[in-house]
Parts: sequence; C-alpha cells; structure tokens
Amino acid sequence: MPRVKRGMLHAKRRKNILQKTKGFKGGLKNRIKLAKVAAIKAGVNAYEHRKTKKRTNRSLWLIRLNAAAREHGLSYSKFIDLIKKANIGLDRKVLSEIAYKNPDIFAKIVEKIK
Repeated sequence: MPRVKRGMLHAKRRKNILQKTKGFKGGLKNRIKLAKVAAIKAGVNAYEHRKTKKRTNRSLWLIRLNAAAREHGLSYSKFIDLIKKANIGLDRKVLSEIAYKNPDIFAKIVEKIK
C-alpha cells in the first residue's frame, strides 16, 4: 500500500489560521500555537459583540426618542403610550431615525398623537 503524505492539508490548515489572525499584535499573528487560541477567542468575541451591538443600538434609539419627545413636552413613556393608542405602526428604530434626521416630520407625528 502506498504511503499517504498529508503535508498539503497541514500547510493549508496553518495558512488559514494565520490568515484569520492577520493584523494581530505580537506573536499572535505568526506563531501557530498562539494564533490558534487568538483566532478562537476572536470568534467568540465577534459572536458576543454581534449580540451586544443589538442591545446598544436599541438603547440609542430609546435615548434619541426620549430627547425628541421631551422637546415637545412629553416623556418617553407617555410618548410610546400615545403612539400605541393612536395605532401608529412605526417601531422605535424608525421613530428615532425620523426624530434624528427629520425633526419637522417628528413634530407632525407628535401633533397627531396629542
């Protein structure tokens, strides 16, 4: 039975790890043992931060809505309550973008719900 050499796969695996850690500091970018750990940790952090980004963006929307509502004499909670009672189907993300980019349109929305 002929001998099977697996040098190509070994080199490919190492190359992929080093590509993932390109740009890292110190030995994390070019020493395989350290690069493996760094690549795994980077993946874990990326996963976690994709979740965190959603939380931080939602809190930003709430802060923007609160600030915009207070300019019109409403608190955030009263504003959301009036929006729900008026059956306006805009979510917090869209409302905050309107408040941030088009304050005049947001003022018309507030007038309509009051």
